[in-house]
Amino acid sequence: MKKQILLPIIAATVITTSTAFTYKQDFFEIAKQLEIFTSLYKAVNQNYVEQTNPGNLMDSAIKNMLKDLDPYTVYFNEQDVIKFKINTVGEYTGIGANLYRKDGRVFIVEPFKNYAADKAGLIAGDEILQINDVKLVDFKEDISQLLRGTKNTAIQVLYKRNGKTLNTKVVLDDVEIKAVPYFKLLEDKKTGYIVLSQFNNKTTVEVKQALIELKKQGASQIILDLQNNPGGLLHEAVTLCNLFVNKNEVIVTTKSKEEKHNITMRTQNEPVDTQIPLAILINERSASASEIVSGALQDLDRAVVIGNRSFGKGLVQRPIDLVYGTQLKITISKYYTPSGRCIQALDYTHKDKDGKAIKIDEKNYNKFKTKSGRLVYDGGGILPDFIVNENKQSNIAKLLEDEKVIFNFATKYYFNHPNTKNIAQITDSDFEDFKKYVKTQSEFKIETQSEKALLAFEEQVKKENINEQIQSQLNALQTALKNSQENEIDKNKSEIKRLILEDLIKRYQYQEGLYQFYTQNNTTVKKAIQVLNDAKLYKTTLNVK
Repeated sequence: MKKQILLPIIAATVITTSTAFTYKQDFFEIAKQLEIFTSLYKAVNQNYVEQTNPGNLMDSAIKNMLKDLDPYTVYFNEQDVIKFKINTVGEYTGIGANLYRKDGRVFIVEPFKNYAADKAGLIAGDEILQINDVKLVDFKEDISQLLRGTKNTAIQVLYKRNGKTLNTKVVLDDVEIKAVPYFKLLEDKKTGYIVLSQFNNKTTVEVKQALIELKKQGASQIILDLQNNPGGLLHEAVTLCNLFVNKNEVIVTTKSKEEKHNITMRTQNEPVDTQIPLAILINERSASASEIVSGALQDLDRAVVIGNRSFGKGLVQRPIDLVYGTQLKITISKYYTPSGRCIQALDYTHKDKDGKAIKIDEKNYNKFKTKSGRLVYDGGGILPDFIVNENKQSNIAKLLEDEKVIFNFATKYYFNHPNTKNIAQITDSDFEDFKKYVKTQSEFKIETQSEKALLAFEEQVKKENINEQIQSQLNALQTALKNSQENEIDKNKSEIKRLILEDLIKRYQYQEGLYQFYTQNNTTVKKAIQVLNDAKLYKTTLNVK
């Protein structure tokens, strides 16, 4: 097997130019460093003792160079460019499913209803072992390239389900990712509910269609749900706001060191409805374009914002086409809401001793005023007008979700209840089963930051041969941390039960079943209905005369 090496020294060489110079200031310095880089790159590939992979070396060099910047400035190879275009255009040919990869294993997270994977019988929790003649355990590249191709192409998929190895034929088909996956007139016959899951180039069109249809059905107030919406296209955020505010309103301003990136974006068209009461829902995973919409409509006193403080991504990226079909997505500016707020929560120009960006301290937040004179603040995402603590995600719940512990338990539950068509609740008995599952599944081990720090310290103690008394104290501390973890799970029982239930609802009833569940059970949706139904509270909140 040919040995591959990394080239961090290349990245270090190039990084020196970014901190000391700009392109305009010193063209010679940039040209000099590029010449050094080119000669070094050639020398390594020509002279290193073993065979190198030029593509891997370059990927490593670029990624190390960009690592010192923010995490949104990234390099895309040819395959990455295809995925990026899918996210912005919202269409592709493939199997129509979300996947996740961990420790070399690939699992179906969610098959989209009536798309290729769903039609072939694949379900959440299935582990994909082989695609045609390619065994995934040996395949280190991006899996998605094996699952896309010409429409009507048939691929053979070998997979494992509940301990059994099975195979199926999946026929590739067009996949359309809807920006608005769900909208409905609620049971009160006056509240229109619109879910917006992302900002692609169909966002405004789909929201407008939903809004007009709901008004035809009798909606006299609207809930726009941006919870878990990670953002997307900036111009779609502006045109979306335009549905609810007049022409020529400032929605967002971008500011940069480069004059050409300093832009004020205003609404350009006639609105659909500037008077209908509007509630915007956000949470900790609402970011970027979601924050532009919620922040702008809050600043313009056009909507009440309900939920939890948003993520705090106030950075604007732009794709720049490079050679050979590659691309750079680079942060070019920061965005500001109409009142002048920059809601970026992390300062990537200043990092702590561990290399992590510093979060802006709340004491350093600045005050701003909305159009009608209400106080709002910058520095840490959009702070809602009404906070719903019941829907605020706890650290232990985030850990359980990120490590796919809840997902894997839901898979086990699903296979143990084959005759269930719908699911209404997670019982206390189910919750006890979940706690036992967390303890017994070592492959899905949960490690808090405290546990990781303790393990690192314990390794150091062993190296230094410190006495047994200290080792016994470390063991006691490890046990205490484990007990603390279980206590945290118990303390957040209702939240964890809800997350398990929501995962299972998607399996039994797809996404539309989950959104239907939200309309009746999501506490943020319930709060929005309450506020909209109280005309005096709504107007007082927005300081409407």
